[in-house]
Amino acid sequence: MQKVLVVEDEEVLQMLIVDTLEDIEGVEIHTADNGMEALAQLSKESYNLVLLDYMMPGMTGIEVLGHLDAALKNSTPILMLTAKAQELDRKRAISAGARYFMPKPFSPLELLQIVEGILSDEG
Repeated sequence: MQKVLVVEDEEVLQMLIVDTLEDIEGVEIHTADNGMEALAQLSKESYNLVLLDYMMPGMTGIEVLGHLDAALKNSTPILMLTAKAQELDRKRAISAGARYFMPKPFSPLELLQIVEGILSDEG
């Protein structure tokens, strides 16, 4: 069973992401509503993929990445989801440790295809 952690502070968007991904066979979806919750879960569990919101109150996705050790960032692919789609934001996310970057808004089908591709590559 592969595990995916969805870190998104907007409840409706988090539900959309979970609803989209729960149809992938053999995948267990976990959620976190903010950066602190994400760090707590990442310290206890290992995940095959983390979908991480860039802009969250309290602790941004970039700040979450700053708290993760290099080994975790190397072993766990991180897909940064963001409304900040400028090239500088993409570079900032990648240099902080995100392996993938997806601008919002996105289509659920596109998200599903990307996540399935990442999970099969990391597999």
